[in-house]
Amino acid sequence: MCGIVGLFLKDKALEPKLGALLSSMLVTMTDRGPDSAGIAIYGNDNGNTAKITIQSADPTKDFDGLEYELRRSLDAPVSVAVKSTHAVVTLAKNRLDEGRAAIAALRPHVRVMSSGDAIEIYKETGLPKDVISRFGVAAMSGTHGIGHTRMATESAVTTLGAHPFSTGSDQCLVHNGSLSNHNNLRRELVREGMTFETQNDSEVAAAYLTAEMARGKDLGEALTGALSDLDGFFTFVVGTKSGFGVVRDPIACKPAVMAETDQYVAFGSEYRALVNLPGIENARIWEPEPATVYFWDHEKAA
Repeated sequence: MCGIVGLFLKDKALEPKLGALLSSMLVTMTDRGPDSAGIAIYGNDNGNTAKITIQSADPTKDFDGLEYELRRSLDAPVSVAVKSTHAVVTLAKNRLDEGRAAIAALRPHVRVMSSGDAIEIYKETGLPKDVISRFGVAAMSGTHGIGHTRMATESAVTTLGAHPFSTGSDQCLVHNGSLSNHNNLRRELVREGMTFETQNDSEVAAAYLTAEMARGKDLGEALTGALSDLDGFFTFVVGTKSGFGVVRDPIACKPAVMAETDQYVAFGSEYRALVNLPGIENARIWEPEPATVYFWDHEKAA
């Protein structure tokens, strides 16, 4: 069944409250999928550094000493901020690929949750309220974010199987539904050089969008292509460094509702996810149309 939420802020005054607002939205959706949960937070790009969010099943072993070893390996400034089973590695933007390679060499059992200029992803098995508390999500600030609480149907209940899925720099996706052509599409994407961590159909959808944007499409164009290239029932909410997109399949059997004010655009699987947002009583509220792409971008709005 699964529950999805998303929040794209237009008003900078709300940015310190992003984590708290998004957390409240996701907790409200708990009964739609209580086996695992995750949130992607897009912080402000400071222009000089990038971030790699990593996860470990044995954080004491994997994270102790990692900052020193990365500094030594890269011969460059690096910081590692540990948050329970996750850690955020911050380094110079031009060393991002080297940083990922160094982490893989130094800590081969660590998994990369996300990387890019702005994105951080936190996800684990368990209830949304517990995942949010574990990582201190409610205190985080940012420009936009998406969240997911999962009821597994296509793969095992694991941290890697939880959403959001990130398959490209500053890109991620959450999904409610089921894809029928994901195995064939996965094979095509592997031939093109994409790699996969799970057998989850949602990871294939994320990788498809990454591949399409690598060909020069923006998020809105990539989502439009998904309507003809992906088979099944789906509602996607997708984030990029500056963008936020929503699309439902042509049948649109999965529930969805959106709201827009001068301060934000919000998405929820059900209206109750939106009821505590500021000014919701004055929002334009609608159900996203089938086979229709909704797309907002901070850079295009600027």
